[in-house]
Amino acid sequence: MYLATARKLHARGVLGLNQRNADFVLRYNKRKDYPLVDDKLITKKLALEVGLSVPDLYGVVEHDGDLKKLPELLHRLDDFVVKPAQGSTGDGIIVITGRLKGSYRTAGGSLLSESDLLHHVSNALAGLYSLGGHTDRVFLEALVICDPVFDAVAYQGVPDVRIVVFLGVPVMAMVRLPTRISDGKANLHQGAIGVGIDIRSGRTLTAVFRNDIVTEHPDTAQPVTGIEIPHWDTLLEIAAQSYELTGLGYQAVDLVLDKRHGPMILEFNARPGLAIQIANRTGLLPRLEHVERHATGLGNRDARVAFAKEHFAAG
Repeated sequence: MYLATARKLHARGVLGLNQRNADFVLRYNKRKDYPLVDDKLITKKLALEVGLSVPDLYGVVEHDGDLKKLPELLHRLDDFVVKPAQGSTGDGIIVITGRLKGSYRTAGGSLLSESDLLHHVSNALAGLYSLGGHTDRVFLEALVICDPVFDAVAYQGVPDVRIVVFLGVPVMAMVRLPTRISDGKANLHQGAIGVGIDIRSGRTLTAVFRNDIVTEHPDTAQPVTGIEIPHWDTLLEIAAQSYELTGLGYQAVDLVLDKRHGPMILEFNARPGLAIQIANRTGLLPRLEHVERHATGLGNRDARVAFAKEHFAAG
């Protein structure tokens, strides 16, 4: 049964985890380049150096000894995001949207005391949320103000756009919408919705919610299909530029649309998940193989974006 299912999926061009790792991640991503994307603070620095926008950095906690300085910083902030620098699958991220009687309100509506927040940061420093469980750094950054286009389909959080990029060509995209289950975070592992995006037009297609195909947001009951993503050409250009930025042949770039500042880079991922195929109702493999056959003729960013729009449009 398992082998028959695997063969059927492969015949439909669906990329599996083992093939992703062997044929694309290991083949096209050099180990020396992984720290550039595995550490979100390094990613911020890289993006700023080439003039790309990222959420403002408020502060960095590197050691337990720095914790005593954290309350002073927190008292100056009303809203912010706490992130482990080397966190994975969204673990360890806390989104603070305001205060209430000395406590901090999260995007999901729960309240945290200052001691709760300090304890969380201490755990993150110890590596509780980091790749491989290594000791980590924690940083606080500005809370993104969601673009109004997502007002009806984002539950108390900020959606992000993920674009998978192969040899500098954007090959597939989706927008991840926060839900009540995901506690306001745009992370599929925690219960967010993944909505496929047409590469040519930037219009949303079908959506996946916990492996089920859906057309409406479970919390707002609003349609998640047919939404035109603002600044779509700019998002594609940033994605294509990420190839030169990180040196990784196979990666994903996660971006947000801020109401005030437009597109911003959140992070890169050298091992992007494969649920994006379900959201788009199509497999990655034919697109990746098509890029491999034509990569030598795609020397610059604009050519790679034009290639993606021509060859990977929906329908």
